[in-house]
Amino acid sequence: MLNLKVGILCAMVGDQAEALAWYTEKLGFEKRVEVDAGEWHWVTVGPPGQDDFEISLIDPSVRPDIEADVRSLMARGGLNGIIIQTDDCRAAYAELSARGVEFTSEPEDVFYGVDCGFRDPFGNGFRLTQVADVPLPAR
Repeated sequence: MLNLKVGILCAMVGDQAEALAWYTEKLGFEKRVEVDAGEWHWVTVGPPGQDDFEISLIDPSVRPDIEADVRSLMARGGLNGIIIQTDDCRAAYAELSARGVEFTSEPEDVFYGVDCGFRDPFGNGFRLTQVADVPLPAR
């Protein structure tokens, strides 16, 4: 049997230094790795206490063949989303808002708990979710 798990998610960012500051100062994530490998600068961050997961902050200029397309998607908020779970969505919303995180929606009650949305400065979408202690519908 295969033993697979998600370890690193890649997020396209326009400026790695700005992204590192935003993820660590606004979200409170930890810097995990920063390596300068010539043309490639590898930077990862992750939530405190979750050592088996990282977000790699990727500068689209490492792929000149698709850089313009990626930057266009970033500008329109068309990149993949990330769901961050919390025990208290409304309290987390208040704290992150105070740190300067700009939300796209306020916390609202939904069938799976309490949920709201925000984006990083580069268009990566996030959901901040407090999962309810109720069974989810079958798939």
